[in-house]
Amino acid sequence: MVSPSSQQGLLRTPLHAVHQRLNGRMIDFAGWEMPVQYPTGILSEHQAVRTTCGLFDLSHMGRVYLRGRDALALAQECCTRDLGRIRPGEAAYSVLCQADGGIRDDVIGYLLGAQELLFVFNASNREDDLAFFLEQRDRLGLVVELDDQTLNTALIGVQGPRAQTILQPACSADLESLAGYAFSRAEVSGAPALVSRTGYTGEDGFEIMLEADAAAHVWGSLMDGACPCGLGARDTLRTEAGFALYGHDIDRGTNPYEARLGWVVSLAKPSFVGREALAASKAAGPRRRLVGMHVSPGGVPRQGFPVRHDDQTVGEVTSGTFSPTLRRNIAMGYLPVKLGEPGQALEVEMRGKAAAAEVVPLPFVPHRSRRRA
Repeated sequence: MVSPSSQQGLLRTPLHAVHQRLNGRMIDFAGWEMPVQYPTGILSEHQAVRTTCGLFDLSHMGRVYLRGRDALALAQECCTRDLGRIRPGEAAYSVLCQADGGIRDDVIGYLLGAQELLFVFNASNREDDLAFFLEQRDRLGLVVELDDQTLNTALIGVQGPRAQTILQPACSADLESLAGYAFSRAEVSGAPALVSRTGYTGEDGFEIMLEADAAAHVWGSLMDGACPCGLGARDTLRTEAGFALYGHDIDRGTNPYEARLGWVVSLAKPSFVGREALAASKAAGPRRRLVGMHVSPGGVPRQGFPVRHDDQTVGEVTSGTFSPTLRRNIAMGYLPVKLGEPGQALEVEMRGKAAAAEVVPLPFVPHRSRRRA
């Protein structure tokens, strides 16, 4: 089970002792004591995922089950995406929205059966998301039990072009037949687990959910072929992949159409929280849009740095980093639609100095993840 940390009351994942043995540099992330990097360094960890295989502790993320007659109905009311279109054994990325269309969180829903789903929430939003689901359940009088198993389980990511090769010998399920966003119940190194072909790196890979007590053993069984990776590499990888991070690129002040997430909004559903506002937003069209930018040297672009055009501030960086793959600065941010076309020249103000920037298509680095069935 998860234990509290002696440092500032932070939560610890079931792999905390493993991170300590590996000399991971620990930081506070959304109330959890998590490794930001290991002695190998962020660059080496990043390159391992792009070329071979990386191992991530994702146990800080929320894991909540919906069970009961109305489990799917509750999921449909809370999520913008039509989860009625996926089959048992499949998962789907979605967002949760407020009534005004602002994004509460981005989540993955797993359809376990006719009356059971699993949701993975962002760590910082777990308690708010749980309260949101309970509020909608009670408002509609639905028969659903919510079971938060975050503190009793672990979640391990195995990501990279050799992820399947590394995981398959330890896994009882046939991974080659597992499509993107599909999952299977299996044993991994003898431990019962739910294995999904999902990830946040743009590479092929898997996420393994299992009981907390089995986490260290399973992690150790995969260490021979995989490089332990911290939050630092996870962030550079997801930025290269053009994936939004909650609290940076998406939040309650952004809507899915601005964030290039209109594809997860199913307005054909008769009801979900935020539907009316999002229908109006789609009809009107977004005034701004999340874009990618290449940024010239002169520092590393970071969240909050102003983006300028013709001596006017027209937006700000929401995510930025030095791309180890491209060997250049990259950033994302919201710009007026008319300034968001590839090739648009801009400037990013970095600590009082202007650096030339150019809008480029997302993702920065092509995805190599497995396609859905």
